[in-house]
Amino acid sequence: MIEDKDLRAAVQRGLITEAQAAGLLAMADARRQARDQVEPGEEPFVLFKGFNEIFIVIGLSILFLGWSLLATAFGAEVFMPAGADTVLLAAITIFGLSVVQRYFTLQRRMIAPSIALAIMTALSAFVLGSALADMMGLSPFARAAASWGMVGAVMLGHYRVFRVPFDAAIIAAAGFSVVWALLAGRGLVPGNSPSLLHMSRGGALGALSLVFGLLCFALAMRFDMSDPHRVSTRSTTGFWLHVVAAPAIINTLALRLLDHGQMGQVLLLAVLLGLAVVAIVIDRRSFLVSGSGYAIWLIFGLFDGSALIILFLGLGLVLLGAQWDRLRSTIMNALPGFPGKDRLPPYGSTA
Repeated sequence: MIEDKDLRAAVQRGLITEAQAAGLLAMADARRQARDQVEPGEEPFVLFKGFNEIFIVIGLSILFLGWSLLATAFGAEVFMPAGADTVLLAAITIFGLSVVQRYFTLQRRMIAPSIALAIMTALSAFVLGSALADMMGLSPFARAAASWGMVGAVMLGHYRVFRVPFDAAIIAAAGFSVVWALLAGRGLVPGNSPSLLHMSRGGALGALSLVFGLLCFALAMRFDMSDPHRVSTRSTTGFWLHVVAAPAIINTLALRLLDHGQMGQVLLLAVLLGLAVVAIVIDRRSFLVSGSGYAIWLIFGLFDGSALIILFLGLGLVLLGAQWDRLRSTIMNALPGFPGKDRLPPYGSTA
């Protein structure tokens, strides 16, 4: 650990300036205070810091809608993107959003406006990609792949500049959509939305869903393990990736198991129990809640529903929420050493 005297020595040797040393000390102090403010066992998550942020989001949304309507008056096809006018106006919109985001994200450090502007940027990128694809005369699925590819590329650049954690969820969704569109264009997966979910219980789409979820989970863990005390945006980036990963992982498993009636429901509960253990070990309630919520949606959306499985899910979540810290301490102390265990969030004793 670098101490104050090390920084002073570095300044004296000309390795860093006094301003840089002061900045490092201020950052270290801020991280230390943030770490001390986090209660043991808590999973920090903030969508907005105050109602002023909600107020600004409403204003930004109205402004974006008004600009979109004005763009159509200039000849842009926002809802059916096509033509050079649409390309130009979409590019101008992305540039304008980046200028606004420099103020709200880089200067004011606002959370909700940053997320809203990220969504607006993604929508504008989709319009840009779709209009370019139309000008090139691409087929519908190739056009979809190009549109989502543009979203992914723009949001990758967006993340490098603004470091908005929510970008990770958009990039992940865009990546999945590109692969799906390419496979659908070859007839390997269903291309129409009504059958998309029903068909994901097996075959290429089921494998795609599972692999995608596991990749998102691995990337989320990379972010998490780089910030075990969860005081930086890397941890929040991991949070959003976990929110995406859990439904993707459970999608294929749940659909296949629920096809087997009551026994399948029991097995699904066992799978969710396994996910709960994983969530406890990595200390991510978001991973479990996202996966469980998606499973309930599947039960109601594609099947007749089951009061028993929903009852047990609700009871399990309540008990986990009440005893999360104690359970995590017990499990982590019982587990043998494994790679990365020391880079997971701290856990206490069972005493």
